[in-house]
Amino acid sequence: MARYLGARCRLCRREGQRLYLKGERCYGSRCALEQRNTPPGEPKLRRQKPTDYAIRLRAKQKARRIYGVLEKQFRRYFEKATRMGGVTGENLLQLLERRLDNVVYRLGLATSRAQARQWVRHRHILVNGRIVDIPSYSVKEGDEIQVKDKSRNIAAIQQALEIRSGRGTPEWLELEGEIMKGRVVRLPVRSDIGEDIEEQLIVEFYSR
Repeated sequence: MARYLGARCRLCRREGQRLYLKGERCYGSRCALEQRNTPPGEPKLRRQKPTDYAIRLRAKQKARRIYGVLEKQFRRYFEKATRMGGVTGENLLQLLERRLDNVVYRLGLATSRAQARQWVRHRHILVNGRIVDIPSYSVKEGDEIQVKDKSRNIAAIQQALEIRSGRGTPEWLELEGEIMKGRVVRLPVRSDIGEDIEEQLIVEFYSR
């Protein structure tokens, strides 16, 4: 299973904004951007004015890092999005949103997508009553996602629900916090995705 193993705060500094890759820490004063809001690397190597290619590359890299997907898999999502009917950029975001690790995060069962990925890989998550340990599993309308009975006492999951309670749940998902169970009410649309992602630039990057 390929995944990024480097410093996550470095990714936020590179994009110049919070990507919320480390959960609750990203909301407070401990965020790396609060202490060092400059891109990593030598200052003399930084361009003063980004090229058109660099702008599109940054849009693609930001989306990829938000969802925790490496380049090869992200490219496959784009190719699948182009084969679907409708707007390619919106299709791409919908495919990323439907990932099981993202849904676990959106439901508030984890404080970050990285933590949600861990819950899935460690077999704490059920989909329609069966264990699914593949973070990239794509949920469908009507699917029920819940924490396994034996895992409900895990302090980190309980804490995640407490932290996320004040931030709400996306309209395309439904959560029963008492039993740690959620349901996909409908597939997400662009207006459901609050991330600051410029999907058209991503399409232009791969279409160049």
